[in-house]
Amino acid sequence: MSYRVGVIGCTGIGTQHASGLVGLTDAKLVAGCDLSSSVLKQFQEHWAEEWPDVATYTDHRQMLAEARLDIVTVATSDHKHADLVVDAAQAGIKGIFCEKPIATSIADADRMLSATDANGTILSIDHTRRWQPLWVETKQQVEDGVIGKVQNIIGTLNGGRAMLFRNGTHLIDAICYFSKGNPDWVFAQLEDGFENYAEYRGDGGHDPKTEPSAHGYIHFDNGVRGFYVGGSKQTPSGFGLEIVGTEGRVRINSQQSILEKEGKISSIEAPTWETVGIPAGIQELVSLIREGGTPVSPGYEAYKVVKVIIGFLQSQQRGNIRVDL
Repeated sequence: MSYRVGVIGCTGIGTQHASGLVGLTDAKLVAGCDLSSSVLKQFQEHWAEEWPDVATYTDHRQMLAEARLDIVTVATSDHKHADLVVDAAQAGIKGIFCEKPIATSIADADRMLSATDANGTILSIDHTRRWQPLWVETKQQVEDGVIGKVQNIIGTLNGGRAMLFRNGTHLIDAICYFSKGNPDWVFAQLEDGFENYAEYRGDGGHDPKTEPSAHGYIHFDNGVRGFYVGGSKQTPSGFGLEIVGTEGRVRINSQQSILEKEGKISSIEAPTWETVGIPAGIQELVSLIREGGTPVSPGYEAYKVVKVIIGFLQSQQRGNIRVDL
């Protein structure tokens, strides 16, 4: 059987979603949906050699009704995720790969999880580092006890993409990923100039002038403490974690993972993967539909991220106090 795949949101990220299908014998791109006819034409032309018969739609409901899809990927503006995922799940779609953040409100995230659970739909969210071999190997070594019991996790995010709903979602997810706990309370302070910012106002977090960075504290139910350090958006770009345990520490960023233990410094080496990042997430979803299992970046993990971000905003509005999640 070859699973039929449709992409909603056919610009750059949507094209990356489709790229994960290249070379697969059990899945193929059959449809694309976008509000822009010109984007759809470019998408169709881009994949014409690989899949010459891709149908295009400007209405996702029509695509869901006509294209006989098994898998849908969602690469639209953040605030549109919820309706698209709910509609796809209720249409009987087997698996959905959705961009981060899962949603822009807790209510929308609740709707998405309820719909996918009720319909037996697998929901995977693009927190990309969960399909990066350096991060996966480091996570495994931390779980195996290389630094003892994890105590604190300090995440640092800088540069023009340091907004909470842009790359902040990735950093909070990374903190949660290594914590192995559930965030139960937070407090935070937003970037200067955003003191009255109470809800997500952007469309994908693309304009640094409209979305804040933040500093925050995340308390986990297993005792791990998370520190979110969101630097000025005028600083050089940077993304990294320091995971501190009872017997050592690890510092990881996009290029390297460094272990400090017993006065010695060494590198954690990434294994070689044929496919990484978004394409690996797409291929994982295809495999899960065929064989069963749980995504490495499931909807309920992404739900934690939205709870933390909304908690940060609420903390700011309440005078930077503790907010229970």
